[in-house]
Amino acid sequence: MGTLKLLFFALFLLLFGLIHLLAHRRVVTKMHLGSAAKRGLTLFLSVNFAGNVGYVAARYLTDLPKPLYALFSISIGMSFILLLSIVLYELLHLLQRHLPFRSGRRHLFKRGGDLAFLVAGAGVSGYSIAEGTKRPVINRIEVRQGRFGGDRYRIVQISDMHIGGLIERPFVEESVRRINALEPDLVAITGDLTDLAVSRLAHALEPLGGLRSRFGTYYVPGNHEYFHGIEATLSHLKGLGIQVLGNRSVDLGPFHIVGVYDLFGLRSGRFPPDIAAATRGIPSGASTLLLAHQPRFVRYLGPFRPSLMLCGHTHGGQIWPFGYLVRLQQPYLRGLHTLGPNTHIYVNSGIGFWGPPMRLGTEAEIACIEWS
Repeated sequence: MGTLKLLFFALFLLLFGLIHLLAHRRVVTKMHLGSAAKRGLTLFLSVNFAGNVGYVAARYLTDLPKPLYALFSISIGMSFILLLSIVLYELLHLLQRHLPFRSGRRHLFKRGGDLAFLVAGAGVSGYSIAEGTKRPVINRIEVRQGRFGGDRYRIVQISDMHIGGLIERPFVEESVRRINALEPDLVAITGDLTDLAVSRLAHALEPLGGLRSRFGTYYVPGNHEYFHGIEATLSHLKGLGIQVLGNRSVDLGPFHIVGVYDLFGLRSGRFPPDIAAATRGIPSGASTLLLAHQPRFVRYLGPFRPSLMLCGHTHGGQIWPFGYLVRLQQPYLRGLHTLGPNTHIYVNSGIGFWGPPMRLGTEAEIACIEWS
């Protein structure tokens, strides 16, 4: 493991350790519950943090049983929910302190509130897991720009599948079947397709070679491909018949499709995005479809204005309310937005998940875009 990864995971575990420590000191110790219940909650916090450590270790093990890896992954999602719980409990505790009750009634109200808080937390956690393991929905989107003289083109976009860990070949096979059933004119994959070295994913990636559409399948890498050997990943996908758009465009007749490398390439110094190179030779006024992993690439477009831009990366926030944090970095979280006169951007919530198989306030999706 490289020094940079060691530093990242050390900070990662430090953050989650602080979350668990705060959950104990600011929530568990303040609850009006019996000592046995508090010991049980303390044990839960200890086990959950051990799961966080296990998740970090499991990212570099090949033979960990899937059920155990799933539990480790869920512990990450539970840590996010713990952070939200700390904030909500502090607000609840402040409210309870200012209620005009006598001490006996205040104690009874506090105990009832604490029990309700625990039940609600368990319910939210269970619901998040159920939502995270549901089949991706097919979202149908109309983008009407009056570009093609009455013709329309069906683009099926997927993003952020994160193959590896808990997402394996059966999920990929089913996704390919559902995409092909939509009879697309073009399939667009906007990054974070893989989450491990491609040498460990060859079997799972194989069904992608079965994607069928009129114009073919086009792909741009996301930031996660840079973490696990981007050169090998791009080479392998080309071998499956997938068109890798690395700072280049292809003239499809009715429109040009353009793709750029991810913004992470600017930090890593490898495969940086270059919109000028990608759009070189495209006639002025031509209809263009731009694939870029991150929505914030709109800030790097320069004078180029795509007719339609497809992105991913955000997962729609994945677990509410962390979408608000994503919005601090990304200008759009999910869905269709207007970039300017007769230009649009669509941000895909992702067909898979990263980390915990959990979602709250978002849905995994396959986007079926009718562009006219």
